[in-house]
Amino acid sequence: MNEITLTKILAVACGLGLATASAQTSTTVTTTRDPATGTVVTEKTTTVDTSGTIAEYRPGGDYFTLRAGTTGTPARFYYTNDAHVFDPEGHPLSWSVMRPDIPATVYYVREGDRMIVRKVVLRKPVVVEKTTTTTTTTERP
Repeated sequence: MNEITLTKILAVACGLGLATASAQTSTTVTTTRDPATGTVVTEKTTTVDTSGTIAEYRPGGDYFTLRAGTTGTPARFYYTNDAHVFDPEGHPLSWSVMRPDIPATVYYVREGDRMIVRKVVLRKPVVVEKTTTTTTTTERP
């Protein structure tokens, strides 16, 4: 009986570890003084990053969808003019390189029920080379 309970506890702990590993968070606290009133204003921003594959992107739209894993439901990420796209080395890219099936890491903040993109890092897609062999047979009389 104790072995079964221990197994269940370990399974839950491993599951929580996987869920935590799939999304990373960082928190930034900014404290400023309002010059008009003299009051101190503290803002706390939590940025989350998650990786997956771009599932849908429409140029000129205000969002794209990202699928984490192969069977997950795509999540909708909204972007503004403040969001930027980069290659894996950190070089800036144009939004025109975005297209479905590109692996990416998305850095975002939550505003209500929306995920607002701050940065997208596109990874190099996996290239599958297809080799085709053609054999021609001719008959001679």
